[in-house]
Amino acid sequence: IFRETLSKRGVRVITGLGKYFRQIDKKRNGLLSQAALKEALKAFHLEMPEGDFESLWLILDDSKSDKVDYGEFTHAIFGEMNEYRKASVRKAYMKLDFNKTGSVPLVDVRKCYCAK
Repeated sequence: IFRETLSKRGVRVITGLGKYFRQIDKKRNGLLSQAALKEALKAFHLEMPEGDFESLWLILDDSKSDKVDYGEFTHAIFGEMNEYRKASVRKAYMKLDFNKTGSVPLVDVRKCYCAK
């Protein structure tokens, strides 16, 4: 049901959740507690019965660390990228990594991308 609700509301909710998660992630480690996730879902009107939330938490916190990684959260909701999207990401990364170092510093991203 949760996945269906998100798919109806679209990418804007997911990107909004991402921004919200980054704002509340005071340690900047990409991890959220159960309370923080619940609060974030509430802020985006994605409340659910407590039993459903507990089930969702068990799925997301498969490492039993009492924290959920935002990347794992989005992966659990959307699943794997299809091959077309993966190829597009690889192509964009290869263009950004013009020094072929295997990493892309922010200064190199700024040379290729304007967020205005």
